Amino acid sequence: MNRCLRPTLLTVALCAALPLHAAEASAESSPRSPTELAAVRVQAQQAPAATTPSSSFGTASWKDTPASVNVLDRSLLDSRQVRTLSEVAANDASLGDSYAPVGYYQNIAIRGFALDTATGYRFNGLATTGEQRIALENIQQVEILKGEAGLAAGVMAPGGIINYVGKRAAEVRTVTLGTDSEGTRYTAVDVGHWLTPRFGVRVNAAWEDSASYIDHADGRRNFYSLAADWLIGERGKLEVDANYQTSAQRSASGFQLLGATELPRAVDRSKMLGYQPWQQPVGIASTNLTALHTFELGPRWQSRVSASHSRSVIDDNVAFAYGCYYAAQCADGSVPGNYFAPNGDYDIYDYRSPDDTRVNQELRAELRGSVDTGRVTHQLSFGADTFRRTVDKRQNVNEYVGTANIHDPQVPVFAPSPLQPGASVRRLDSRQDGLFVLDRMRFGDDWQWLAGGRMVRLDERAYDKRGNPERHSRISRFLPQTALIWNATDQVNAYVSYVRGISLGQEAPFWTSNDGEFLPPVLSRQLEVGIKYGATDALTLGAAIFRTSQPFQYAKADDSDAGFTFVQEGQQTHTGLELTANGRITEQLQVTASASVLQARARDTATAAYEGHQLVNVPKTRATVHLDYALPFATGVGVTGGWRYAASNTATVDGSVRAPSYSVVDLGLRYQHTLRQQPVTWRLSVDNVFDKFYWRDTGSSAGDYYLFAGAPRQARLSVTIAL
Repeated sequence: MNRCLRPTLLTVALCAALPLHAAEASAESSPRSPTELAAVRVQAQQAPAATTPSSSFGTASWKDTPASVNVLDRSLLDSRQVRTLSEVAANDASLGDSYAPVGYYQNIAIRGFALDTATGYRFNGLATTGEQRIALENIQQVEILKGEAGLAAGVMAPGGIINYVGKRAAEVRTVTLGTDSEGTRYTAVDVGHWLTPRFGVRVNAAWEDSASYIDHADGRRNFYSLAADWLIGERGKLEVDANYQTSAQRSASGFQLLGATELPRAVDRSKMLGYQPWQQPVGIASTNLTALHTFELGPRWQSRVSASHSRSVIDDNVAFAYGCYYAAQCADGSVPGNYFAPNGDYDIYDYRSPDDTRVNQELRAELRGSVDTGRVTHQLSFGADTFRRTVDKRQNVNEYVGTANIHDPQVPVFAPSPLQPGASVRRLDSRQDGLFVLDRMRFGDDWQWLAGGRMVRLDERAYDKRGNPERHSRISRFLPQTALIWNATDQVNAYVSYVRGISLGQEAPFWTSNDGEFLPPVLSRQLEVGIKYGATDALTLGAAIFRTSQPFQYAKADDSDAGFTFVQEGQQTHTGLELTANGRITEQLQVTASASVLQARARDTATAAYEGHQLVNVPKTRATVHLDYALPFATGVGVTGGWRYAASNTATVDGSVRAPSYSVVDLGLRYQHTLRQQPVTWRLSVDNVFDKFYWRDTGSSAGDYYLFAGAPRQARLSVTIAL
């Protein structure tokens, strides 16, 4: 892992002062048209809330997209000072953490389904490896596409997709300096310029020495990105994005239930479980490349060819707190060994897995256009894509070194394992090929019918720790989807949609009789009904009711030697209601709000204890509100406030233990002024103002369940200077 650079303020100032010959601009000024050579009058106006995200139903306005879509724009990310995926998830009630440790790459769930790290995360619409700490400095907006299925990405989890949209070339030069109550040092630079009327670039860079509220979990990060826009002739355009990031931070293990029946009590969030002085930071180096070429074939047709390469290399080093197999209270087998002991004892493992390499590559060709057949207008989109994912890993070290207790004032020091990781071998080679088509038919001004689907072919080979073939899966499926939209009024659209998807079966945990077995792929189905209301050009309201189902995968108790076998039996069904409000209520007041009521149940599983209650890590109710109010009596001053709520959260598959509900309040202050005619923006935010203790995550990893506490009260301060 490369040591992170620590630029001085002088260095930053010199970089920001490069002679770009740019006009005076704010941090997010609109890009200047490269063909407007004459002087023009520029008049600022309020941006409309209805954006045009890309989804499996094509590119359309928010109101004409028959799916639940939420867009977190750059202004919100800056206002909340969001820098991690878990912080992104806190801004939408349909999202939640799903095994998101501090110091490691994070995963989230949408509508109660954990995202597939292979296909659930996208950059500019193309698959990016989810096993990385995705930087947000070069992101213009985050699109949360809920309930997406096969047409969008082929084989994927049914919950949805997170799509990061990169910043494009613009006349901008800003420097941001930041810190927090723990002592973090943060610097970010955003520089853009149209070098010629037809070629523009955007450079983003960030350096961070993060001070964590968890002892021994301080980290560092370097990030660099380049975006380029090239207008080729009169009809062509090439957009290229490249970014590289390195990070190093010790990963904090999660807690587990005591004796599989009780939540830990009197937990000190600042203590790192299992910490050992020889424990190395987790290093993650990621590279992401995307390219998109568009060509206007005529007034109604456009070709699009895009490609991506995403690579993440993880040096996994952790003194991992897990289970109690070696603790005295668990030695007789009366307590499940994959949980902490009733008295708080837990085992510590020396876990090392260097050079864990994940690579995603995708190539897509698409043709978009429209034709008229009588009174019906067809907006067509069809094409083909190919996707490959490989995983290379070394045989890891995972050795027990000692036992500690969650209430130890100081974790005992144990000797590390003398074993060393083995050679790197190919563990997974997965290839997807797909053909897709979508027809949006407009019948007059009031009705639209969308029909389409994807023919997907999956060829996947898995290998054991020594590189020997272990599994070969071949799947060919047609995944249809359709939707009907009624334009009830100029402001109101209603829709109903049906989609089908397919996702890979989960891997059996090590403590089951079929340890390491991958279960067969599973089909999912979703029906959604929604209504969208564009109250004004700047405010949108939405409501959606949905029902998503797929086979239930779980460890079933039986008479095998292990006592459990991982199976697919019955169905898990998620039925929910989502409400959203985004935009400006008045000239001074802006709102981002959402609420979710979600019932997630298993049925027909042949295990009565697992049915009739909420599934693990899916709170029945969530809500989040963020307000931004510009004070009318104080020029340049704004106040922000946020509220996050989650109902009690199931922590065991039999529903016997729940993490209590929580409510968290966030506050902030913004001050904008000019310094020597340069715009300056100060932001102060305080998260968890009342220092509430809560369990934010009861998610699972590799079949085991963990508990992660929410962060304590934290204050952040930043200043952004436009040069």
